[in-house]
Amino acid sequence: MHTTTLHTVTGPLSCEAVRGPALAHEHLVLDLDREGDGGAVLDAGRHGPAVAAELLALRDAFDLSFVMELTCRGMGRDPRALAALSRETGVAVVAATGWYYEPFHTPEVASASVEQLTESLVREIEDGFGSSGIRPGVLGEVGSHGDVPSGPEARSLRAAARAAVATGLSVATHAQLGRGGLAQLDLLTAEGLPPHRVSVGHQDLLDDPGVHKELAASGAYVAFDTVGKESYQSDDTRVRLLLGLIEAGYADRALLSCDISRHAYLEAEGGQGYGHLFRSFLPRLRAAGVDDDLIDLMTRRNPLRFLTGASTEEI
Repeated sequence: MHTTTLHTVTGPLSCEAVRGPALAHEHLVLDLDREGDGGAVLDAGRHGPAVAAELLALRDAFDLSFVMELTCRGMGRDPRALAALSRETGVAVVAATGWYYEPFHTPEVASASVEQLTESLVREIEDGFGSSGIRPGVLGEVGSHGDVPSGPEARSLRAAARAAVATGLSVATHAQLGRGGLAQLDLLTAEGLPPHRVSVGHQDLLDDPGVHKELAASGAYVAFDTVGKESYQSDDTRVRLLLGLIEAGYADRALLSCDISRHAYLEAEGGQGYGHLFRSFLPRLRAAGVDDDLIDLMTRRNPLRFLTGASTEEI
């Protein structure tokens, strides 16, 4: 029996204890406000109660077990707030470290070497965030934009890969608008990180089934993680692309989530909320013939395998 544990914000969690689905790419506390309008914000004080209410409702209705919270350096990360949310809701939270894409890089990235960046990540993974004692359980969302990462983005990706190899964690990426995923994977695996320890982000924003299949065939996870963000891509297209991946035999490479990254996306403000995946998208997959075992594979077993490096046989 596989007994690998997840590193959550409230301590270790056995994979065997995870009986319900996960959200594989979310933000519970976040600050990406570069315009000054306060839109790209999830503030622990102002929005925390609404976030907690949604998580509690999803735990009760769908047995939501854990959330991969991919708010990293330069994104308004707040591990203590995540721990408070987790304790309040009973939903486990896996926190992240790494650097987002270049416009949000913290100052040290500009001048630091790959070795220095790696050392910084490893120290945080082993010692925790500051004095909190809370440890990250994943590297992400490590970002790039365009078809090829910029110089600083390439260094941050390489450092994430080296830190992952050194500590046994996995790497979740931000591929801006779905582009550049193959280049990201090439950089990460060139540092010795196995493809099955990589999740390439935002692939539901890229209408290119060939790229999805190439990523999946390598062994990497393909994240359909902006479900419900209709202003970027229709869920009709997401369903078509995901069904294509499933029909090609790659359901075991898919990760699903909603990437809630603005307070306007919260249900309390009329948005689709974290539950859009369960209330709208998964019923559409079921209506298209996707059975409950495949739903469990994509929403529970795949996230566990991604985070732990476990094989199909182990979970």
